[in-house]
Amino acid sequence: MAVLGCIADDFTGASDAASFLVKGGMSVRLYNGIPNHADSLSSDCNNSQEQAIVIALKSRSEERKRAVKDSLNAADFLLDRGVKQIYFKYCSTFDSTPQGNIGPVADALMELTKSHYTLLCPSLPVNGRTVSNGQLMVNGVPLDESPMRNHPLNPMWDCRISKLMEPQSHYPAFTISQAQLTAFSEADFPTTPFYLIPDYRTDTDGERIASLFGRLPLLTGGSGLLEHLARSWEHHLPMSGQIPKSPTKGYALLLAGSCSKATLAQIARYQSDGHPCYKLNPKDMLDGRQTLDDAWKFIESHTAAGESVLVYSSDTPEKVKEFQALGKEAVAECLEHATAWLAKKAVESGYTRIITAGGETSGAVTKKLGFSSYWIGESVAPGVPIMVPSGRPDIRLILKSGNFGQEDFFNHAISITDGGRK
Repeated sequence: MAVLGCIADDFTGASDAASFLVKGGMSVRLYNGIPNHADSLSSDCNNSQEQAIVIALKSRSEERKRAVKDSLNAADFLLDRGVKQIYFKYCSTFDSTPQGNIGPVADALMELTKSHYTLLCPSLPVNGRTVSNGQLMVNGVPLDESPMRNHPLNPMWDCRISKLMEPQSHYPAFTISQAQLTAFSEADFPTTPFYLIPDYRTDTDGERIASLFGRLPLLTGGSGLLEHLARSWEHHLPMSGQIPKSPTKGYALLLAGSCSKATLAQIARYQSDGHPCYKLNPKDMLDGRQTLDDAWKFIESHTAAGESVLVYSSDTPEKVKEFQALGKEAVAECLEHATAWLAKKAVESGYTRIITAGGETSGAVTKKLGFSSYWIGESVAPGVPIMVPSGRPDIRLILKSGNFGQEDFFNHAISITDGGRK
């Protein structure tokens, strides 16, 4: 029976959260959206193996009222399943607009759970996200001075978490240092609801925070705290967590749509290692000079030779702006349709490993494949787990956020899931 329920504001965030819960020793099932009754009961595994449940929403980019409604519905589902704690997971860069959606969702969940207070804890030290004196840092640089300041959807206009929350929440947020945690008392704070922003720079800080606040009915943050929370539940669980095996027999297809610095470096490394790559050009695709059949023929020819193909649309910021001049929505729709179609074609053709880079790319792929839930395996990189669809134990999906993963990520993902040919 699950003791912890996590509500994530997008799919890659959900898989990120799930990976750290698994690292902390829990068996985790991830649902793509709020499950219906049939989805929640049907599985190749017994539901008693669920120690943590993660629900992937689209509340990161939804209209505010819809984001709040979906989050409350997800919380109701989790509470009905008997979870003892709800965790609202958002991006470790706290990329929320002044209107939300982090603040409105957190407020609503605090009211639902009747919490006097909860944490705002976006830290993920292993990926360079830390909090110091209430300021969110990215690799030691204040958030609003980092590359995230130019995020196309949610530009980072401040690094002070309390200031980021101020225009979007009904409740105050207070900074608390590690030294102050030892003497923490609710009596020192307002009798009305409030948020605490603890300093969190190292894993030791995370352990301490989980020890002090690990039984609050509601917590919010990035994925960094989840490993420590999972470990804190260890003695309250009837059995050790079970995770699926990583290798599977069959071919792999790699798909990349992120234009992040990390993904561009990963593509360059895969190319320099001599592996076959096929670039999707949105201008040529919109003009009909490049087709999905062309891409699929390229994939098939190299697969027959025992090679794993990387299909990518990732490009430099300058090229992205040039393509967006063709129509931002048209280009995005074209590329998302292409990667989703190729993933679906691959699975229908017997491919068992789909590896993607980029949140929008991953979202389009999972939607097209149509799997309703997944069991979570070991991680290829911090925050990037291997996922096994319920009812399809032969398939492995790896869906990574654009900024995650080491330079040789693609090679490593192929290697760790390689169980030989069918």
